[in-house]
Amino acid sequence: MADQIRYDLLTQQALRGVVRSVLADAARKGLPGEHHFYVTFDTRADGVRISDRLRAQYPEEMTIILQHQFWDLAVNDTGFDVGLSFGGIPEKLTVPFDAINGFFDPSVQFGLQFEEVTEGEETQPAPTLMQDKAAGKKPRTPAPARPSPTMIAPEKEAVAATPPEPAPDRPSGGGEIVRLDRFRKK
Repeated sequence: MADQIRYDLLTQQALRGVVRSVLADAARKGLPGEHHFYVTFDTRADGVRISDRLRAQYPEEMTIILQHQFWDLAVNDTGFDVGLSFGGIPEKLTVPFDAINGFFDPSVQFGLQFEEVTEGEETQPAPTLMQDKAAGKKPRTPAPARPSPTMIAPEKEAVAATPPEPAPDRPSGGGEIVRLDRFRKK
């Protein structure tokens, strides 16, 4: 269905823009307050540059923490570079935004989880709540056709956070997960 608007792709681009903005602000001003970031990315993705030592240790996915000991954070339109120490050995990493699978700021229980969505995939229209009501049908929740980005909304009260598991469905500490595929045409 080439004539359909790809809201799933547009949403992912917009949410990656949130990550880009937050990292760019941290590169300019440093991390405010207790904010710190867990960034999970696909080490096999195009444009990822890490040492052979790290690639051997993390052949598919890696989570880095940007908190106290990072340096030379530089953000551009397509990704970011950062210096980190692994086992006392300094490393320079380059991570394209398209390689990011997850972003989590435990200080405010905010996170984004990204899944691979291919531009060439065709989607089938799925009824939405408004379409069902207009047709006089009982509203239903369609099953997702494929993974989509997930947003983890902040809680109203501060909650002590623990590091997320790789590609978490729900962070420890209990933020509400809002699956964006319910707004996407299938």
